[in-house]
Amino acid sequence: MWATDLLRGRKLVLAFVLAVHAAASPAAGPVVGPAAPAITDADLERVRREQPTVTEQDIDQARRKHRMPAEAELKAAPPAPAPAIDALPRPATNMPIDLEALARGYAAQAGAMQAAEGLAQGPGLMVFVSLSMPRPALQRLIDQAARARASVILRGLAQGSLRETVAQVQPLIGTRQVAVQIDPQAYDRFSIERVPSFVLVRDGTRPVSCASGTCAPPEAFLRAAGDVSLDYALEHMVRAAPAFQGDAAGFLRRLKE
Repeated sequence: MWATDLLRGRKLVLAFVLAVHAAASPAAGPVVGPAAPAITDADLERVRREQPTVTEQDIDQARRKHRMPAEAELKAAPPAPAPAIDALPRPATNMPIDLEALARGYAAQAGAMQAAEGLAQGPGLMVFVSLSMPRPALQRLIDQAARARASVILRGLAQGSLRETVAQVQPLIGTRQVAVQIDPQAYDRFSIERVPSFVLVRDGTRPVSCASGTCAPPEAFLRAAGDVSLDYALEHMVRAAPAFQGDAAGFLRRLKE
């Protein structure tokens, strides 16, 4: 390859010299000015000597300097380091999310949930809320629900994620024993259109079939809505329907303890 390049270079030099010589010949037409100097063999020899000469020794030296590594050297080379995943930045969290602990708490409150829906002995009380509500109002209602042994009902998951829902609910619950349930059907069952809403279910009431699945008969529950406390909502419902006074009495008593 080096000899070919050298030969090509000589041909280019020779072609250039011939082109200059042809331009200076009489066949090219009249020339203005002094005649071009003649190109002799000595000129060609001088140009040849000025061209770099690449020998076999030069080629061998370049091959040794830039040689490919042998197979044994490739095998002996240390492997590329693995990415340090532990060194990657981690999002800051205020507290770990213990899904198992929440699951155990959910199981422990299963009876309270059934009672709240009128599926067990005793009256039931439900507080329908949304995680988009102001935090102080939401915190107050969850605290009162824990004291009254009422159930807190959410329509769905926060941002469609169970983990995000747990991350928002856990700080609100803290160490309280309170049943938090995600039940969109309960919103249909009791015709909940706004939050917060409060539903008091009579003792021994059973849901009945309706277009959306099961519904509570109108005479079986009371419903109130508004940005009020749980005890105020219960007292308002009792004033509106004195027949439910006995069903609300236990919840009001626990709230005042």
